[in-house]
Amino acid sequence: MSLTMTAQTQSPPDEVRLARQAISSAEAFAELYRRHVTRVYRYHMAHTGNVKDSEDLTSQTFMAALEGIRSYRGEAPFAAWLMGIASRKRALFFRGTRPEVQIEAADQIPSPGLLPDQEAGQRLQLESVSRALKQISPDRAEAIILTTFGGLKYAEAARLLHKSEAAVKMLVSRGLQDLRERTSLALEVER
Repeated sequence: MSLTMTAQTQSPPDEVRLARQAISSAEAFAELYRRHVTRVYRYHMAHTGNVKDSEDLTSQTFMAALEGIRSYRGEAPFAAWLMGIASRKRALFFRGTRPEVQIEAADQIPSPGLLPDQEAGQRLQLESVSRALKQISPDRAEAIILTTFGGLKYAEAARLLHKSEAAVKMLVSRGLQDLRERTSLALEVER
C-alpha cells in the first residue's frame, strides 16, 4: 500500500496577474480563492483537527490575504505567500500551545474523481499516518504538512519555517523515515 505525497511544482503563470487584478476585482480574488481554499483548509485541519476552527482559520487567512493583496509582489508563488498568512494565523490561534496533528481530519474535503472504495482506502492510510505524525518531532511534522497538504515546494516551506531548503529536505526525509517506521505504508514524496 502506498500513499503518494505530492506538492505543486510551479505556480500557474497567471496568478501574479490575478493577484494584481484582485486589488480591484472581486472576480479575480474569487478565482484565487477557488484555486487555494482546499490547501489552506487542509493545512488548518491538519493542525486543529476541528472543522469549525479550520473553517474559521481558513476564513481569517483569506480575509487577511484580501486585505494584504497589495503586498503580494509576485516574487514567490501565490500559494507560498498565502500559506505564510495561514501559518501566521495558525500561530496566533494556538499562541504557544502545541496542537495535535490530525491528518485524517485534514482530508475531509473529498478529492475529485475518487471512487468510494478509493476514498475509504485513502482515509485508512491517513489515519495510520495521523497516529504516526503525533509521535514524530513537531518540526518534521510541520515540514511534511507544508509540503504535502500545503502543496509547497521545499524552498517555499523553507522560507516559512525560517530554515534552509536543505534543512527542510532533511526534516521531510527524516520525518518520512520516522513515519515509515511507525506505519506499514510505503510513503513517497514526489517533487
